[in-house]
Amino acid sequence: MPDPDVKRLLWFLFAGSRGGENRIRIIDLINERPHNMNQLAEVLGVDYKAVQHHIGVLEKNNMVTRIGEKYGVLYFISNYLEANIEAFNEVKAAIDKKNLNRSGKK
Repeated sequence: MPDPDVKRLLWFLFAGSRGGENRIRIIDLINERPHNMNQLAEVLGVDYKAVQHHIGVLEKNNMVTRIGEKYGVLYFISNYLEANIEAFNEVKAAIDKKNLNRSGKK
């Protein structure tokens, strides 16, 4: 059973604030393989500064970690998120379902 505090944090980061959708996409990408900020901006089709902001929020909340320096920095999901990936997937599925219902599709 996921920790309620973890789920509350995940809801805040991914549903309760602007940019949650992009943060989910970032987590999904770096969960597949590590990326740097330029790669994330390119794949997501968003401005580098936006990726920088989202990575900062994710780092501050212990969702991602970095390895390397300067332009060689790669981002990975954190051990904390890895340990709570089930809760992340539950929150992501609930957000997807909510968005699907909102768009009128069944």
